[in-house]
Amino acid sequence: MFEKIRTIIAEELEVEKESIEKSSKLDDDLGADSLDAVELVMAIEEEFDLEIDDSDATKIKTVQDIIDYLESVKN
Repeated sequence: MFEKIRTIIAEELEVEKESIEKSSKLDDDLGADSLDAVELVMAIEEEFDLEIDDSDATKIKTVQDIIDYLESVKN
């Protein structure tokens, strides 16, 4: 799952895939602004065929947060 998320983030934020770690912060480490964050959430929703509530989306700060969220809704 991490590799799939890593690929999405690399494409959406136009960063090197190798620079993305589970601990990477979307804003500080990867340079995502609020619009980037919305587009990233939309891309994840499309890839995993789900809808992320706005309240949950605002809690996503790191790559690991994305993984944790997806694992919680897929189970």
